[in-house]
Amino acid sequence: MLKKVITLSALSLVVMSGAAHAIEGSVDVSRKSTNLELGLGSNTPGLFLNGNWLRSNDDGKAFGLGLGYNVDAGALRVSPTIKALYTHPENGKDGYATAVGAGAHYALNDMWGVYGEYYYAPEAFNSNLANYKEIGGGVSFTPVSLVNLRAGYQYIEMKNQDGRKDNVLVDGFTLGGSLRF
Repeated sequence: MLKKVITLSALSLVVMSGAAHAIEGSVDVSRKSTNLELGLGSNTPGLFLNGNWLRSNDDGKAFGLGLGYNVDAGALRVSPTIKALYTHPENGKDGYATAVGAGAHYALNDMWGVYGEYYYAPEAFNSNLANYKEIGGGVSFTPVSLVNLRAGYQYIEMKNQDGRKDNVLVDGFTLGGSLRF
């Protein structure tokens, strides 16, 4: 019941925030993984909501729902976020994780920027995992306001319990693009 109340409250805040929120869809690929994401308000100041599906060719899947707040300070945008994740590691048990972290983007000019993010869920915030961690960063290019292209590095790991092999969903160079509508 508490989860339903929190979810409903978060969705209500997004709807009532009063800012014009654009929907953004993105795809990020690496040599062995694909990440699809859909966001509401993720590119404007204020509250945002996003969801993703991440699939590794070798090490499992993760489905996530994030709630965060974009804070702008000049050319810098910081986005503290909490993510609720369903994890499906290849070598472990399915479970849930609640990761806390933030992303940051610094606009070098109207077209170029640099970004980074870090999220972590300790064992106390997980079921069937010792921990979950996600780190990434890179360069972004926005040729027109509706399109964003990215190149960078990402590492996402699910550390399993009970001596099972850990699952690394992403470890390496990624290319991505997003479309805002």
